Order: sequence, then structure tokens, then C-alpha cells
Amino acid sequence: MQQSKIAPAEHHVVDRIGWLRAAVLGANDGILSTSSLIVGVAASAAGKPAVLVAGVAGLVAGAMSMAAGEYVSVSSQADTEAADLARERREHAESPAAELEELAGIYRDRGLPDALAHEVAVALSAKDALGAHARDELGLSLMHRARPVQAALTSAATFAIGAALPLLAAFLLPLGSLAVGVSAASLAFLVLLGAVGAKAGGAPIMQGIVRVVIWGALAMAATFLIGKLFGTTVA
Repeated sequence: MQQSKIAPAEHHVVDRIGWLRAAVLGANDGILSTSSLIVGVAASAAGKPAVLVAGVAGLVAGAMSMAAGEYVSVSSQADTEAADLARERREHAESPAAELEELAGIYRDRGLPDALAHEVAVALSAKDALGAHARDELGLSLMHRARPVQAALTSAATFAIGAALPLLAAFLLPLGSLAVGVSAASLAFLVLLGAVGAKAGGAPIMQGIVRVVIWGALAMAATFLIGKLFGTTVA
């Protein structure tokens, strides 16, 4: 008698979407905002100590801003999810039959015959009625649940790592070639980040690279021009 084989567990890139979004956003912002700040200050004819102080200040302020922004944003999402689940819990307690029919209606709308839709709704409700409604009515799942602390820490850490790269380049380069060197190094870092983010997310690698490089080049060009204008005016 042939034994049935257990299918291996499948792994999907969507499993990573929570931390991947925060990580890529944080690192991209760290590289882009810090390099643009450094390039702008360097273009204004400031000395190297002033450029480095501006870069460090940008790293610290940016990391804290990213953490606070992500925490507030994702906390709002978590509050909305909790309110929806609380409402579903009350409705189940007050009218379980109506909730069962509502769930069956969802499955009918997805193409199941009436009898089978009702049978599936009964079976899933017997196991976890609130979970079934959260997933199939509200579109919530454990995979995509809002995690404010995780998002805040991930964004802050990846921002700091990203910001440290152009800051290190600024520290190592002489003042005369600082703006050009930091710009070139930062674009290289953005190419690497775009490729890694696209690979981790299962997206086309070239598409990910082009996206971050174009916006990075525009941001650094803009701050370079502002620094030049400001430096000329002050001089």
C-alpha cells in the first residue's frame, strides 16, 4: 500500500510584507535624506566638521522621526482593527444566527453553492467564528496584523543603518570631493538597496533599482543646488 506524501509547506513572499516595507522604507530614507543633507551642506562651502555634524544630527533626528511616525501610523491601524473586532464580537454575542448567515453569504458571493456555503460557514464558525469573520469579512489575518512596536524599531534601526553609509563616506572623503563622492556612493548604496528589496519582495530587480535611483538622484541634485545658491548668497 502506497503511503501518501505530505506536501512541503509553501513559503510566500507576502509573509514578509510587514517587516519588509518598514525595513526598505527606513533604509531608503536613511540613505536618501542623510546623503542629500550632507551634499547640500557641503555645496554651501561649509567646513567638513559642519558637514559631519549635520550628517550625525540628520541620522539621529531621522531615526527618531521614522520610529515615531511608524508607531503613530501603525498604532492607528491597530486601533481600527481592534475596534472592528470588538464590534464583531458584540454582534456574535447578540445575533449569532445573523452572523452565520452573513458568513455564508460571503462564501456564496465567492462562488460556492448555497448548501456548501452554509456548511462551510457552520464548520468554520464551530472552530473559530470570530476568526472566520475577521479573515473573510474584515480581511484581517495574523500575517498582516498591525504591529506598532515592530514597525517603529525596524524603521528606526534601518534608517540609522542607511544613514550611516553616506555619513561614513563623508568622513572618509576629503572636503573638495565630498559632495560628488557622497552622491556617487549613495547612488551605489541605493542600487544595492533597490536590488535587495526587490529580490526579497519577489519583484523585478531592475524595476526596484530604477525607482530608488531616480528619486535619489533628484533629491541630491535639488539639495546640491540649494546649497550652492545659499552658499553663494552668504558669501
